[in-house]
Amino acid sequence: MSTRHAFASAPALEPAGQLDTSFASAGKAWIDFAGSQWSMANDVVVDATGRLLVAAKVGMNDTCCYGLARLHADGSPDLGFGTQGSLTGQFEGGFEATGSKVQELPDGRILLSGLLYESPHRTLPALARFDQDGRPDPTFGDQGVQVVRLPGDLSRGLRDDWLPPGVPGAEACDTQVQADGRLLLLANHHYELADHVGILIRLEPDGSLDTTFNDRGFIMVRHLLLNTWLARLLLQKDGRIVVAGSIDLPQEGLLARYDRDGQLDSGFAEQGFLSFRTQGRSAQVSHVIEQPDGRLQCFGSSRDPMHCLMLNVRSDGRPDSRCNSGRAEVLEIGRTPSQWTAATACPNGRVLSAGSTIGGIEGDFILARYLPNGQLDRGFGRGKGWVRTRLGRSQDTATSVALQADLRIVVGGHSLDGRHRAVLVRYLG
Repeated sequence: MSTRHAFASAPALEPAGQLDTSFASAGKAWIDFAGSQWSMANDVVVDATGRLLVAAKVGMNDTCCYGLARLHADGSPDLGFGTQGSLTGQFEGGFEATGSKVQELPDGRILLSGLLYESPHRTLPALARFDQDGRPDPTFGDQGVQVVRLPGDLSRGLRDDWLPPGVPGAEACDTQVQADGRLLLLANHHYELADHVGILIRLEPDGSLDTTFNDRGFIMVRHLLLNTWLARLLLQKDGRIVVAGSIDLPQEGLLARYDRDGQLDSGFAEQGFLSFRTQGRSAQVSHVIEQPDGRLQCFGSSRDPMHCLMLNVRSDGRPDSRCNSGRAEVLEIGRTPSQWTAATACPNGRVLSAGSTIGGIEGDFILARYLPNGQLDRGFGRGKGWVRTRLGRSQDTATSVALQADLRIVVGGHSLDGRHRAVLVRYLG
């Protein structure tokens, strides 16, 4: 493991990483949901025409809902979408909900995935599909909504009210769409206090369970009979499926790979699984990027203390010895705990990672750019390879990152200043 300190910086001065003040209001687009008390952006993507789609958790008077918003490329609301640019809803009436991930499908329809809060302590994965204008798609699930209930309540998970918003925990919600239109999604099943297992599920394009996948529609992901939590799903170019998260307590970072039919890829790492620590520290993987040559770059955080983490992994699942001798790179941002929560690939093989420093008024957005070899790109962030942005007087949490066609960088998240408020911030690329 190597450690990089905030005060170590190269002298190069490049505009990449600077706040783009031409975007919305001085570089920040605050997202309004009609009738809301608070909101938190959990995902942002760029659609085929360059508009920005945002998935959110939105607080109303006495409940919380999923939120979906669309903005023009310049950060102004797309008033033709939903109601004045946004919409809110619940997956089932009377149950709280959150929107976690949004995707534009090849035909222009919009898929939103999130969680239905079945009770104050339990969750279920859920999806909603909309047309291009934000209207529910009646051909999907039950009038546009599908709540995923597996036999034996296996898709029932644990609600993470005790964790600060934006800190990865047991609430998993990630979705990928295969080339044939079938849907992959994650869940974490909570048996009891010390018994957790990850689940990989596949649905038909209409939202029904695809029972041809692993002969029952889902896979129980558990390594070495240890507690297993899943956080991220990667669909590789060849159709193989990588899931990432952590195992055990204290946690170890985890990767596992399956073929397109749900069988464990025994040629990946050790019988399909890679687990790792960082020089005795706990670790958690929050995002995985596939490089053009098949290598994987893992982003997340160490624990005790908590710092941003990056690990390069070969295509066969072994740590890449050419990058920091196969050990995880840890980035320290001053004296403040920090984490990577999202990442996205650039056309030139570089990778952008977004996250936050943690802790009250010290909670800020952080954004970095890495080279394909896993080193920080010193042409970004005025020679440091990373930038830190404070939006308000209290905690700011970045949850997602997207790259626009002109290579400008949009980071989504929320800022707490009396109440949480969803926001997009744009940087020069």
